[in-house]
Amino acid sequence: MQSVEVIYTSTLSEEILKRSLGRKVAVVCSKEIAALPAVSALLNDFLNHAEIIYVTDGEHQKEFDTFTMVLERLGSIRFPRDGLIIGLGGGATTDLAGFVAATWMRGVDWLAIPTSLAGMVDAAIGGKTGINIPTGKNLVGAFHLPLATLVDQEFLSTLPRRDLAAGMSEVLKCGFISDETILDIAEKVAESDLVAPDESKILGELIRRSVAVKQGVVAEDVRESGVRAILNYGHTLGHAIEIAENFGLRHGEAVAIGMVFAAELSASLHGLNQSIVDRHRKLLRRFDLPTTYAGASFDVLLEIMERDKKVKDGKLRFITLRAVGQPEISQVAQLDTAREIFNDRIFTA
Repeated sequence: MQSVEVIYTSTLSEEILKRSLGRKVAVVCSKEIAALPAVSALLNDFLNHAEIIYVTDGEHQKEFDTFTMVLERLGSIRFPRDGLIIGLGGGATTDLAGFVAATWMRGVDWLAIPTSLAGMVDAAIGGKTGINIPTGKNLVGAFHLPLATLVDQEFLSTLPRRDLAAGMSEVLKCGFISDETILDIAEKVAESDLVAPDESKILGELIRRSVAVKQGVVAEDVRESGVRAILNYGHTLGHAIEIAENFGLRHGEAVAIGMVFAAELSASLHGLNQSIVDRHRKLLRRFDLPTTYAGASFDVLLEIMERDKKVKDGKLRFITLRAVGQPEISQVAQLDTAREIFNDRIFTA
Protein backbone atom coordinates (compact mmCIF):
# COMPACT_ATOMS: atom_id res chain seq x y z
CA MET A 1 0.00 0.00 0.00
CA GLN A 2 1.25 3.49 -0.85
CA SER A 3 0.95 6.07 1.90
CA VAL A 4 -0.47 9.52 1.38
CA GLU A 5 1.60 11.85 3.57
CA VAL A 6 -0.37 14.78 4.95
CA ILE A 7 1.45 17.24 7.20
CA TYR A 8 -0.48 19.72 9.35
CA THR A 9 1.71 22.74 9.88
CA SER A 10 1.82 26.43 10.70
CA THR A 11 5.40 26.72 9.44
CA LEU A 12 5.05 26.16 5.70
CA SER A 13 8.36 27.76 4.78
CA GLU A 14 10.26 25.29 6.93
CA GLU A 15 8.39 22.31 5.52
CA ILE A 16 9.01 23.47 1.96
CA LEU A 17 12.69 24.14 2.65
CA LYS A 18 13.17 20.58 3.92
CA ARG A 19 12.00 19.20 0.58
CA SER A 20 13.39 21.79 -1.82
CA LEU A 21 16.91 22.50 -0.59
CA GLY A 22 19.30 22.42 -3.54
CA ARG A 23 16.52 21.89 -6.08
CA LYS A 24 15.05 24.12 -8.73
CA VAL A 25 11.47 25.02 -7.76
CA ALA A 26 8.49 26.05 -9.87
CA VAL A 27 5.28 27.22 -8.20
CA VAL A 28 1.92 27.03 -9.97
CA CYS A 29 -0.45 29.60 -8.45
CA SER A 30 -3.21 31.96 -9.54
CA LYS A 31 -2.76 35.71 -9.15
CA GLU A 32 -5.94 35.84 -7.08
CA ILE A 33 -4.57 33.32 -4.59
CA ALA A 34 -1.12 34.96 -4.63
CA ALA A 35 -2.72 38.23 -3.52
CA LEU A 36 -4.07 36.70 -0.30
CA PRO A 37 -2.03 37.93 2.69
CA ALA A 38 -0.98 34.47 3.90
CA VAL A 39 0.04 33.37 0.40
CA SER A 40 1.77 36.64 -0.42
CA ALA A 41 3.80 36.38 2.78
CA LEU A 42 4.80 32.82 1.90
CA LEU A 43 5.86 33.76 -1.62
CA ASN A 44 7.89 36.71 -0.36
CA ASP A 45 9.38 34.74 2.51
CA PHE A 46 10.84 31.74 0.75
CA LEU A 47 9.54 31.19 -2.72
CA ASN A 48 10.78 34.49 -4.13
CA HIS A 49 13.75 32.50 -5.46
CA ALA A 50 11.46 30.07 -7.28
CA GLU A 51 9.88 30.39 -10.70
CA ILE A 52 6.29 31.53 -10.13
CA ILE A 53 3.93 30.45 -12.92
CA TYR A 54 0.65 32.33 -12.68
CA VAL A 55 -2.54 30.74 -13.98
CA THR A 56 -6.14 31.87 -14.13
CA ASP A 57 -8.31 31.26 -11.08
CA GLY A 58 -10.96 28.57 -10.74
CA GLU A 59 -11.84 25.46 -12.71
CA HIS A 60 -11.06 27.07 -16.08
CA GLN A 61 -7.33 26.81 -15.34
CA LYS A 62 -7.71 23.07 -15.95
CA GLU A 63 -7.70 23.52 -19.72
CA PHE A 64 -5.19 22.35 -22.31
CA ASP A 65 -4.10 25.91 -23.13
CA THR A 66 -3.10 26.52 -19.51
CA PHE A 67 -1.45 23.11 -19.22
CA THR A 68 0.57 23.79 -22.37
CA MET A 69 1.54 27.27 -21.16
CA VAL A 70 2.93 25.84 -17.91
CA LEU A 71 4.93 23.19 -19.79
CA GLU A 72 6.35 25.82 -22.12
CA ARG A 73 7.45 27.91 -19.14
CA LEU A 74 9.20 24.88 -17.66
CA GLY A 75 10.93 24.34 -20.97
CA SER A 76 12.03 27.95 -21.18
CA ILE A 77 13.73 27.76 -17.77
CA ARG A 78 15.18 24.31 -18.48
CA PHE A 79 13.39 22.78 -15.54
CA PRO A 80 15.35 19.65 -14.57
CA ARG A 81 14.27 16.11 -13.77
CA ASP A 82 15.28 16.59 -10.12
CA GLY A 83 13.28 19.81 -9.79
CA LEU A 84 10.27 20.32 -7.52
CA ILE A 85 6.86 21.59 -8.64
CA ILE A 86 4.55 23.14 -6.05
CA GLY A 87 0.81 23.47 -6.52
CA LEU A 88 -0.29 26.37 -4.31
CA GLY A 89 -4.01 27.11 -4.35
CA GLY A 90 -7.39 25.47 -4.54
CA GLY A 91 -8.22 22.04 -5.85
CA ALA A 92 -8.08 23.08 -9.48
CA THR A 93 -4.53 24.36 -9.03
CA THR A 94 -3.27 21.22 -7.30
CA ASP A 95 -4.99 19.09 -9.98
CA LEU A 96 -3.18 21.05 -12.69
CA ALA A 97 0.20 21.23 -10.95
CA GLY A 98 0.12 17.53 -10.17
CA PHE A 99 -0.62 16.66 -13.78
CA VAL A 100 2.20 18.91 -14.95
CA ALA A 101 4.51 17.09 -12.52
CA ALA A 102 3.26 13.71 -13.73
CA THR A 103 3.98 14.51 -17.36
CA TRP A 104 7.11 16.72 -17.30
CA MET A 105 10.04 14.46 -18.19
CA ARG A 106 7.70 11.51 -17.48
CA GLY A 107 7.32 12.48 -13.85
CA VAL A 108 8.98 14.82 -11.35
CA ASP A 109 8.41 15.45 -7.64
CA TRP A 110 5.74 17.83 -6.47
CA LEU A 111 4.18 19.27 -3.32
CA ALA A 112 0.50 20.05 -2.85
CA ILE A 113 -0.27 23.10 -0.73
CA PRO A 114 -4.07 23.54 -0.72
CA THR A 115 -5.49 26.90 0.31
CA SER A 116 -9.17 25.91 0.21
CA LEU A 117 -11.17 23.56 2.41
CA ALA A 118 -12.11 21.41 -0.58
CA GLY A 119 -8.44 21.15 -1.51
CA MET A 120 -7.40 20.21 2.02
CA VAL A 121 -9.89 17.38 2.45
CA ASP A 122 -10.22 16.12 -1.10
CA ALA A 123 -8.50 17.44 -4.23
CA ALA A 124 -4.95 17.62 -2.84
CA ILE A 125 -5.15 14.23 -1.12
CA GLY A 126 -4.45 11.01 -2.93
CA GLY A 127 -2.54 11.81 -6.10
CA LYS A 128 -5.37 12.20 -8.60
CA THR A 129 -4.25 14.84 -11.08
CA GLY A 130 -5.74 16.02 -14.32
CA ILE A 131 -7.38 18.56 -16.57
CA ASN A 132 -10.74 18.91 -18.29
CA ILE A 133 -11.71 18.75 -21.95
CA PRO A 134 -14.98 19.99 -23.48
CA THR A 135 -16.54 16.53 -23.38
CA GLY A 136 -15.85 15.86 -19.70
CA LYS A 137 -14.25 16.74 -16.38
CA ASN A 138 -10.90 15.17 -15.45
CA LEU A 139 -10.91 12.91 -18.50
CA VAL A 140 -7.20 13.59 -19.06
CA GLY A 141 -4.96 12.94 -16.09
CA ALA A 142 -2.65 10.65 -14.16
CA PHE A 143 -2.22 9.15 -10.71
CA HIS A 144 0.86 10.87 -9.32
CA LEU A 145 1.28 11.12 -5.54
CA PRO A 146 2.91 14.29 -4.19
CA LEU A 147 5.89 14.08 -1.85
CA ALA A 148 3.46 15.47 0.71
CA THR A 149 0.34 17.55 1.11
CA LEU A 150 0.99 20.47 3.45
CA VAL A 151 -2.12 21.69 5.27
CA ASP A 152 -2.11 25.07 7.00
CA GLN A 153 -5.55 25.88 8.39
CA GLU A 154 -4.65 29.57 8.55
CA PHE A 155 -5.42 29.88 4.85
CA LEU A 156 -9.10 29.31 5.63
CA SER A 157 -9.40 32.44 7.79
CA THR A 158 -9.78 34.59 4.66
CA LEU A 159 -11.55 32.04 2.46
CA PRO A 160 -14.81 33.44 1.02
CA ARG A 161 -17.79 31.95 2.83
CA ARG A 162 -19.17 30.46 -0.37
CA ASP A 163 -15.93 28.54 -0.89
CA LEU A 164 -15.83 27.41 2.73
CA ALA A 165 -19.38 26.08 2.41
CA ALA A 166 -18.51 24.33 -0.87
CA GLY A 167 -15.64 22.59 0.90
CA MET A 168 -18.03 21.38 3.58
CA SER A 169 -19.78 19.34 0.90
CA GLU A 170 -16.70 17.11 0.63
CA VAL A 171 -16.43 16.95 4.42
CA LEU A 172 -20.04 15.77 4.72
CA LYS A 173 -19.43 13.24 1.94
CA CYS A 174 -16.74 11.64 4.11
CA GLY A 175 -19.22 11.52 6.95
CA PHE A 176 -21.92 9.77 4.94
CA ILE A 177 -19.63 7.17 3.37
CA SER A 178 -17.45 6.41 6.39
CA ASP A 179 -17.30 8.49 9.59
CA GLU A 180 -20.66 9.39 11.13
CA THR A 181 -18.92 11.46 13.82
CA ILE A 182 -18.27 14.05 11.09
CA LEU A 183 -22.03 14.41 10.65
CA ASP A 184 -22.59 14.64 14.41
CA ILE A 185 -20.03 17.45 14.70
CA ALA A 186 -21.40 19.28 11.66
CA GLU A 187 -24.90 19.24 13.10
CA LYS A 188 -23.67 21.31 16.04
CA VAL A 189 -22.16 24.14 14.00
CA ALA A 190 -23.23 26.44 11.20
CA GLU A 191 -21.13 27.65 8.29
CA SER A 192 -20.74 31.07 9.92
CA ASP A 193 -19.19 29.45 13.02
CA LEU A 194 -16.49 27.44 11.30
CA VAL A 195 -13.94 30.24 10.96
CA ALA A 196 -14.65 31.88 14.34
CA PRO A 197 -11.42 31.89 16.40
CA ASP A 198 -12.97 29.85 19.22
CA GLU A 199 -14.25 27.24 16.75
CA SER A 200 -10.99 26.62 14.88
CA LYS A 201 -10.51 23.33 16.75
CA ILE A 202 -13.86 22.10 15.44
CA LEU A 203 -12.88 22.89 11.86
CA GLY A 204 -9.51 21.27 12.47
CA GLU A 205 -11.16 18.08 13.68
CA LEU A 206 -13.46 17.99 10.66
CA ILE A 207 -10.46 18.39 8.36
CA ARG A 208 -8.43 15.67 10.06
CA ARG A 209 -11.31 13.21 10.14
CA SER A 210 -12.11 13.84 6.47
CA VAL A 211 -8.47 13.45 5.47
CA ALA A 212 -8.27 10.22 7.47
CA VAL A 213 -11.24 8.83 5.53
CA LYS A 214 -9.62 9.64 2.20
CA GLN A 215 -6.17 8.45 3.25
CA GLY A 216 -7.59 5.12 4.35
CA VAL A 217 -9.47 4.55 1.11
CA VAL A 218 -6.61 5.69 -1.13
CA ALA A 219 -4.08 3.50 0.69
CA GLU A 220 -6.20 0.49 -0.26
CA ASP A 221 -6.71 1.51 -3.88
CA VAL A 222 -4.39 4.22 -5.23
CA ARG A 223 -5.43 3.82 -8.87
CA GLU A 224 -9.20 3.57 -8.29
CA SER A 225 -9.60 0.01 -9.51
CA GLY A 226 -12.11 -0.77 -6.78
CA VAL A 227 -12.93 0.67 -3.38
CA ARG A 228 -11.59 4.19 -4.10
CA ALA A 229 -14.66 4.78 -6.25
CA ILE A 230 -16.72 5.29 -3.08
CA LEU A 231 -15.08 8.72 -2.77
CA ASN A 232 -17.16 9.69 -5.80
CA TYR A 233 -20.37 9.73 -3.75
CA GLY A 234 -22.48 12.52 -5.27
CA HIS A 235 -19.97 13.10 -8.06
CA THR A 236 -21.56 11.29 -11.00
CA LEU A 237 -24.43 13.76 -11.22
CA GLY A 238 -22.35 16.52 -9.64
CA HIS A 239 -19.72 16.53 -12.39
CA ALA A 240 -22.44 16.62 -15.05
CA ILE A 241 -24.03 19.65 -13.36
CA GLU A 242 -20.66 21.42 -13.23
CA ILE A 243 -20.23 20.95 -16.98
CA ALA A 244 -23.82 21.92 -17.77
CA GLU A 245 -23.28 25.11 -15.77
CA ASN A 246 -19.91 25.79 -17.42
CA PHE A 247 -18.43 25.64 -13.91
CA GLY A 248 -20.60 28.51 -12.71
CA LEU A 249 -21.33 26.42 -9.64
CA ARG A 250 -18.58 25.49 -7.21
CA HIS A 251 -17.58 21.83 -7.29
CA GLY A 252 -18.93 21.32 -3.78
CA GLU A 253 -22.25 22.95 -4.68
CA ALA A 254 -22.75 20.57 -7.59
CA VAL A 255 -21.69 17.59 -5.47
CA ALA A 256 -24.21 18.62 -2.80
CA ILE A 257 -27.02 18.24 -5.33
CA GLY A 258 -25.46 14.98 -6.48
CA MET A 259 -25.41 13.61 -2.94
CA VAL A 260 -29.11 14.31 -2.41
CA PHE A 261 -29.85 12.55 -5.69
CA ALA A 262 -27.63 9.61 -4.70
CA ALA A 263 -29.40 9.37 -1.33
CA GLU A 264 -32.81 9.32 -3.01
CA LEU A 265 -31.55 6.70 -5.47
CA SER A 266 -30.24 4.68 -2.52
CA ALA A 267 -33.69 4.75 -0.93
CA SER A 268 -35.16 3.37 -4.13
CA LEU A 269 -32.48 0.73 -4.80
CA HIS A 270 -31.61 -0.38 -1.27
CA GLY A 271 -34.33 0.93 1.01
CA LEU A 272 -32.06 3.55 2.61
CA ASN A 273 -33.93 4.92 5.60
CA GLN A 274 -35.77 8.15 4.80
CA SER A 275 -34.31 9.77 7.91
CA ILE A 276 -30.85 9.48 6.35
CA VAL A 277 -32.10 11.03 3.11
CA ASP A 278 -33.59 13.88 5.14
CA ARG A 279 -30.31 14.22 7.04
CA HIS A 280 -28.55 14.95 3.74
CA ARG A 281 -30.85 17.88 3.01
CA LYS A 282 -30.74 19.21 6.58
CA LEU A 283 -26.95 19.19 6.82
CA LEU A 284 -26.33 20.60 3.35
CA ARG A 285 -28.80 23.42 3.92
CA ARG A 286 -27.12 24.21 7.24
CA PHE A 287 -24.10 25.25 5.18
CA ASP A 288 -26.17 27.05 2.53
CA LEU A 289 -25.52 24.36 -0.06
CA PRO A 290 -28.08 23.62 -2.79
CA THR A 291 -30.23 20.49 -2.65
CA THR A 292 -32.27 21.10 -5.80
CA TYR A 293 -31.38 22.08 -9.35
CA ALA A 294 -33.15 23.91 -12.18
CA GLY A 295 -30.45 24.39 -14.79
CA ALA A 296 -30.77 21.39 -17.11
CA SER A 297 -33.02 18.41 -17.67
CA PHE A 298 -32.09 14.88 -16.65
CA ASP A 299 -31.61 13.88 -20.29
CA VAL A 300 -29.15 16.72 -20.86
CA LEU A 301 -27.23 15.67 -17.76
CA LEU A 302 -27.48 12.01 -18.78
CA GLU A 303 -25.77 12.74 -22.08
CA ILE A 304 -22.90 14.33 -20.12
CA MET A 305 -22.77 11.50 -17.58
CA GLU A 306 -22.54 8.91 -20.33
CA ARG A 307 -19.26 10.49 -21.48
CA ASP A 308 -17.83 10.34 -17.96
CA LYS A 309 -15.08 7.94 -16.91
CA LYS A 310 -17.47 6.45 -14.35
CA VAL A 311 -19.31 4.59 -17.12
CA LYS A 312 -18.33 0.89 -17.16
CA ASP A 313 -19.52 -1.81 -19.55
CA GLY A 314 -21.93 0.70 -21.03
CA LYS A 315 -23.68 1.17 -17.68
CA LEU A 316 -23.76 4.29 -15.56
CA ARG A 317 -22.30 3.87 -12.08
CA PHE A 318 -23.50 5.70 -9.01
CA ILE A 319 -22.14 5.40 -5.50
CA THR A 320 -25.09 4.62 -3.26
CA LEU A 321 -25.63 3.96 0.45
CA ARG A 322 -27.22 1.08 2.30
CA ALA A 323 -26.70 3.02 5.53
CA VAL A 324 -24.34 5.71 6.82
CA GLY A 325 -20.86 4.25 6.43
CA GLN A 326 -22.03 1.52 4.05
CA PRO A 327 -21.45 2.76 0.49
CA GLU A 328 -21.51 0.56 -2.55
CA ILE A 329 -21.00 0.86 -6.30
CA SER A 330 -24.28 0.50 -8.17
CA GLN A 331 -24.48 0.04 -11.92
CA VAL A 332 -27.71 1.44 -13.30
CA ALA A 333 -28.74 0.00 -16.66
CA GLN A 334 -32.39 1.06 -16.57
CA LEU A 335 -32.52 4.79 -16.05
CA ASP A 336 -36.28 5.35 -15.80
CA THR A 337 -36.13 5.21 -12.00
CA ALA A 338 -33.19 7.63 -11.88
CA ARG A 339 -34.99 10.02 -14.23
CA GLU A 340 -38.17 9.89 -12.12
CA ILE A 341 -36.24 10.58 -8.90
CA PHE A 342 -34.45 13.53 -10.50
CA ASN A 343 -37.65 15.01 -11.92
CA ASP A 344 -39.71 14.54 -8.74
CA ARG A 345 -37.20 15.34 -6.01
CA ILE A 346 -34.29 17.31 -7.46
CA PHE A 347 -35.41 19.32 -10.48
CA THR A 348 -37.20 22.61 -9.93
CA ALA A 349 -38.34 24.26 -13.14
